[in-house]
Amino acid sequence: MATWSSRLDALDRRIAGWMDRHGRWLLRWALGVIFVWFGALKVAGISPAADLVMVTVRWMPLITPEAFLVVLGVWEVLIGLCLLWRPLVRLAILLLFLQMGGTFLPLVMLPEVTFTHPPFGLTIEGQYIIKNLLILAAALVIGGGVRQRAGAERS
Repeated sequence: MATWSSRLDALDRRIAGWMDRHGRWLLRWALGVIFVWFGALKVAGISPAADLVMVTVRWMPLITPEAFLVVLGVWEVLIGLCLLWRPLVRLAILLLFLQMGGTFLPLVMLPEVTFTHPPFGLTIEGQYIIKNLLILAAALVIGGGVRQRAGAERS
């Protein structure tokens, strides 16, 4: 007769196995949807991050902040679409890492906007930026699976 401990262990194995089998592709799809969504908001001119982006890049000589916002939005939609189509995941991760450097610029260039009490007290804008560390970590997890067979990611 199975003990409670062995039953819980079996349940734990099933749950952990399900997470192992499905976690990476769910993470890839979730990140893809987020990038498409946030990028589309920028292209449409209705992103809550628009002002922060435009103030951060107003020093750029070759492009207006408004044009930069649209380019960034298209870039983010492209990242998202590449994440959603598995053969382009490597390209998505490259584009994502190229884009991420710029997302941290306001922490340095606009500390009055991103911090309440530097270096740890963050405004909502600062929190929005710092959460990109999670996106970078997710990209590493997704990238760690690019050599798996397509079926292995979703089996």
